[in-house]
Formats: sequence, C-alpha cells, structure tokens
Amino acid sequence: MSLDLITIIVIVANVLISIKGFDDYGFLEKYKFQVGGVQRGEKIRLFSAGFLHVDFQHLIFNMITLFFFANVVTGFLGNGGFVAVYVISLLLGNLLSLYFHKNEYHYSAVGASGAVTGILYSAILLRPEMSLYMYFIPIPIPAYVFGIGYLLYSIYGMKKRIGNIGHDAHFGGAIGGYVITLFLAPWLLKENLLMVGLLAIPIVLLFALRKAGKM
Repeated sequence: MSLDLITIIVIVANVLISIKGFDDYGFLEKYKFQVGGVQRGEKIRLFSAGFLHVDFQHLIFNMITLFFFANVVTGFLGNGGFVAVYVISLLLGNLLSLYFHKNEYHYSAVGASGAVTGILYSAILLRPEMSLYMYFIPIPIPAYVFGIGYLLYSIYGMKKRIGNIGHDAHFGGAIGGYVITLFLAPWLLKENLLMVGLLAIPIVLLFALRKAGKM
C-alpha cells in the first residue's frame, strides 16, 4: 500500500516528536494534555499532546491504524480534507476530555488516538461497506458495525473509567471525523442517509446520557 506524502509527513512528525518525549521528560511535561495547564492558558497542549505517546507500543498502534485508513480519506477528500479531519479530530478529542475532566486539575493524557479515531470514523462514513478484520474475531466485520460498536464501548469505558485509556478523546475524535466528513462530502447525506444516521446513534446517545446526568 502506497501512502500520500501528507500521511507520511504526519507519521514522521508523530514518530520524531514522540521519541523526543521518550527521552526528555521536561518536554513531555510541557506539551502533554493536562487540564490544569490548559486552564492556566497553555492552549498549545490541546494540539501538541496529539503528537506525543507514552511508549513505542502506543505510538506504533496509532500509526498502524492511521496507515490502514488514511488512503480512504485522502482518496475521497483529498490531502486538504485529510488534514482538516486529522487536526479537528485531534482538537475535539482533547476538548471533549477537557469537558469531561474539567474539575480534575491533574488529569493528563497524550497520544494521536483522537486524531486517528477521527480518520477511522471518516473512512467508515465514506466506505461503510468495508470489511474490517480483528485478530481475535475470525470473521470480517462490516465497517459501520465496528464503528458503532467501538463508540458504544467508548461510552461504557468513559462511564466505568476502564483502563488507562482516553476513551473521551477517542469519542471526541470520532465526532470530529463524522462532522468534518459530512461538511466536506455533503453528498453522503443524499446517497447514504441511512448509514449517516446509524453512525450518529452513539454520538446522540452520549450527549443524551450527559444531559440526563448519567455520564
């Protein structure tokens, strides 16, 4: 599989900045997402945290996911559309984390997961008929089933605080991918309205639960 230059640039940026963070704790502390830091006015953290990772395993997992789905997005939306989805998903992921953790001054996180989940959800919206293969499930999964299931699990993970995982950043990224893709490809509303509606279900559910005080 060949990658567009813009995807290669994003992957290289993630690798180089993450390696810098592995070796320089002060750099990591300065640029990671941290509620207290953002509230003090260090807004750069909302962006810079998306290029830092905890370790190589974290970095590799995100970059492999990006590798597999970037071409779908660039193929339909072009390089500019890819950048828009990536950056806005990254920011929305951290903004949703800030929203849910605004009273937790020391809450912090790093990773491209929000941006990558935005690319993943954009790709699913653009090609819902794709089949995805999971190593622990021996049969192909329709992309839209995976997308809906993943966000429903993210809601559960947010509610139960499962693992050391930024479920809210993943969810915010998916919202970014969904909204920006529809903005850039409004033809989806005409040609595949049912799928657009199905993929919106977890998003609507999250905010309904929040409004009801259950999140």
